[in-house]
Amino acid sequence: MPGMRVPVATVLAVAGLVAVNCGGITDPSKNTIEPFSGTLPVGLSVEHRFSASKNGEISVKLTALAPTSNGLVGLDWVQAANDGACTSNAYQRQFAQLNVPAIAGAIPSGKYCIIVSDIGQFTVPQTYTIAVSHP
Repeated sequence: MPGMRVPVATVLAVAGLVAVNCGGITDPSKNTIEPFSGTLPVGLSVEHRFSASKNGEISVKLTALAPTSNGLVGLDWVQAANDGACTSNAYQRQFAQLNVPAIAGAIPSGKYCIIVSDIGQFTVPQTYTIAVSHP
């Protein structure tokens, strides 16, 4: 209708709802916790791919390691290439010990990899589980 005015408060309320529902930052308490398990060969690395659907926070923790439960593993958090390959530069590179948060920070939406590596400590393959919390 010509000359009809919408109150500013209504416009702001609608804009706020649209912003929240269109990829705003995800509260970490609403993150997905994605477990990845595998066997880490001596001297090598294993890749795990995941996607963050929104901007938010990431945290990664080594939750199981055997038979050397007191060992350290390398963890790299990298952005995946367009083809899904885990070849980009690391956002974070950390040494991880069992049940201690190793990687944490802000994460934009996109495709990523966590690379678990033997840093030269192991003489036998290790089974492991990591927990990746992401939006």
